[in-house]
Parts: sequence; C-alpha cells; structure tokens
Amino acid sequence: MGTASSTVHTKAIHLDVEGKIQKVIFSHLSSPSDVREALSVAAGALRGEVVTLVDQVGNPVGINPKMPANSESFPYKVIVVTDEEPGQEKHLQNVFVEIAQHLSRVLGINDFKEELSAKLDVLERRMDADRLRATEIARCTEDIKKLRLGYVCGCVTPASSKRLTPRRDIPTYPKYTLSEETIEALKQPTFDIWQWAPNEMLSCIEYMYHDLGLVQEFNINSITLKRWLLCIQENYRDNPFHNFRHCFCVTQMMHGMIHLCNLKDLLSMADIAVLMTAAVCHDLDHPGYNNTYQINAHTELAIRYNNISPLENHHCAVAFQILSNPESNIFGNTDTELFRQIREGMIELILATDMAIHGGIMQEFTQCVDNFDYENRDHLRSSEREKSEGLPVSTFMDRDIVTKPKIQIGFIQLILIPMFEAMVKLFTQLNEVMLQPLRESRDRYEELKQSEDAMNEVMTDFSPRTRVA
Repeated sequence: MGTASSTVHTKAIHLDVEGKIQKVIFSHLSSPSDVREALSVAAGALRGEVVTLVDQVGNPVGINPKMPANSESFPYKVIVVTDEEPGQEKHLQNVFVEIAQHLSRVLGINDFKEELSAKLDVLERRMDADRLRATEIARCTEDIKKLRLGYVCGCVTPASSKRLTPRRDIPTYPKYTLSEETIEALKQPTFDIWQWAPNEMLSCIEYMYHDLGLVQEFNINSITLKRWLLCIQENYRDNPFHNFRHCFCVTQMMHGMIHLCNLKDLLSMADIAVLMTAAVCHDLDHPGYNNTYQINAHTELAIRYNNISPLENHHCAVAFQILSNPESNIFGNTDTELFRQIREGMIELILATDMAIHGGIMQEFTQCVDNFDYENRDHLRSSEREKSEGLPVSTFMDRDIVTKPKIQIGFIQLILIPMFEAMVKLFTQLNEVMLQPLRESRDRYEELKQSEDAMNEVMTDFSPRTRVA
C-alpha cells in the first residue's frame, strides 16, 4: 500500500564561477545553510571562505531557499571572500540552523523546518541590512552633528552655512528586488506600511521614483538619489508619530493616489515630481511638538517665522538645505527655471499641511471642484508639555479629555470625509477605495466610544459618594 507524499518543488540557480557556468538545484524544503553549502561546493570555496552573489547589475543576492531563480544566460556572479571573524551573529544563525536540522531529523516535522527556515531568512536579511547600513550611519554621524550645530532649539540659523554633507562614496543600503506582488501593492492606497524595515522603505521609495519615470525625466543620478534618500532618513527624528515611517506612509499614499487617479495623464511630470518630493519632505526634522505649542512657548521656530506655520516653514528649510548640496540634489540636472517651479510647488504643498489653514483650502477647493481646470501622534505630547509649562492647552489634544475614539471620530468626520467627498467629484474611483472605508472606520470608532461611555457610567455609579448628614 503506497504512501502519499507532498510535492517537492525544485529551483535551479546558475553561477558564473571564473567564467564557467555551474548549475545548482535544490528544493524549497532546503534550509538556508543547505543552500549556502550547495552553492559553496559549486563555487569551489574552501573551508573558511564565504560565497556571496551579485546579479547582472551588481546588486547583492540573498542566499536562501526563496532566492530568485535565474537562467544560464543571466548567471549570478560568484564572489568568494575569507571569513576570518564570523562574528556572534553568524554563530547565532548557525546554531538556529543546526537546531532546525536536528528537530527535522528526530521529529520528522517538515512543516516546522519550512517555518523556521522562513524565519531564519527574515533574520538573515535584517542582519545583512543592519551590517550594511551600520557603516553608512557611522560615517554620517559627524555630518549630522555638524548640521545640528547649525540649529538652535531645532531650527536652522540664518547665519549658518553648515549643511549636511552626503557621502562621497557609494551608499550601501541593500536594494532588494521587489516582487511583482509588492510592486502592485505599492500602487494601492491600502498598502500595509508596517511590515517594512527602514532599508526596505528606502528601496521602496527609490523604486517609486523609477516607476513614475521621474529618474528618467529629470536625469537623476542613481547614486545622488541614494544619497538624498539617506539624508532624508537621517533628518527625520525618532518621534512617536512624525518619524521616517510616517514619511514613507505619506509618500506611498501619494504614489498610490497617482496611480489610482491616473494623475500622470492629467498633470505634468514636474507636477508629479512636486507631489512625490513634497510628500517625502513634508515633516523633515519635526521636533514632536505642534505649532500651538511652538507659538505659545515662543520657541525659536515661532520667533523666526513670526508665528506663521513655524513647523511647516522649518520642514521646507531643511528640505532645500539638503537639496542645496550638489551631491544630494536630485534636481541638479534640471534647468534653473524648472527647478524654480518645482521649488515653488513644494513650498506651497508643504505649507498647506498646516491644519490651521485646512478649512480655507477646502472652502476654496469645493467652490471650484465642479469646474476644475487641470491646467490651471505627537499631538498628545504637545498637550503634556503645554500643561507642564503652564501654557493654554488645545482642547482636542488634552489627554484628560480626549480619547482615541473621540479624536479619530473628529478627524475622520470633520477633515477626511469632507475632503474625499469633494475629491470623489473629480475621481469617482476614490469612493470605493477611500470614502467608504473612512465611513466604516468612523462607525467602528462610534461603537468604541459608546462602549467607553457606557463603561464610564458604570464606573461612576460604583464610585464612592460623599454622604451628607
């Protein structure tokens, strides 16, 4: 009586070993160490030597069971280096792999082996990314310190001529080959931004500039683009909300909206460049405290910009301080007039992110939308600091009054839904993708608020009361 067995999928990898083509075949059940050992044998590596692979354009290729297959016409180039100090991280990987192998042999649990191999693959990628970026970050540290010397309370001093100096060597953050699934997901406003490591977010933004044709249109040097992105990342602070992941979130949403609304057919390439680059730069060097705090506390930013959108003006200043350096100026190959237009457009869009002027922008937009002419979380931190310094507290940001359901209901109902109701008149496809989900989110937060209110009433009923004689 025969026994059923699961289908084993194999993968063929072609290697260029000193001009000779070697073919290696392994199954999808192989562990990362099995794959690395098979490739090392095919490459003729000796004990103590480590094999690394690069593709036709020189990008590193991760060695693991899920690595992309290739053909004999496009083999991976083999690079063999001596691994004299494997380091603690590699020892840790070897231990995990050995444990997985023993468990698989003793218990015969192929599913466990496959799951553990996948987790090890993720661990390897992150370790590689951290090692590659560590050198770049260390090199940038002194330049960041110099940039900070040109700041007083987090703002650029007019007399300061110090600017962030990008690396003159080639930035080395890993550029992962994006899968077709990821490429398609990046075009959707519903893209999940939480599963990506910092270096992967950099690669995704870099891809967006290629995908939209901006690199070709403005003759952007690939190394300059990498330097610019690294400078951008280093100038987003580690805030709870206004951080580099928020930058990636807004940029990806803009990329998704451009595709969803077919804006490339309606706007010029300069307009597309303005939309994307303003999204990338819109919260640069955000200190984590809002405009209300800046103005009431008479900070250096508020004084410098005369209480007029101090944060947004600062974001613009940092953005163009980075672009003022030729080594990080992605628009360095455009003519003077075109760059002036791009600069003016970016300033207009970044300043428009000040919520204090949102009402006026919406009123103007709703008046012209019917005849539109295409040619023509740090909040709560602010309230805590305002209280500690005896400053007026914005009601909708007071932690003692506002709950998450309340603030979300207000933001969705008063800001987002009216904005997208107006946008739907121009782009009907936004109704299903954006407007309906927003209404559903509002309804869910309404239910949460009702539950909280009911719980508060119960707690009030059972609280101790003062008895009057």
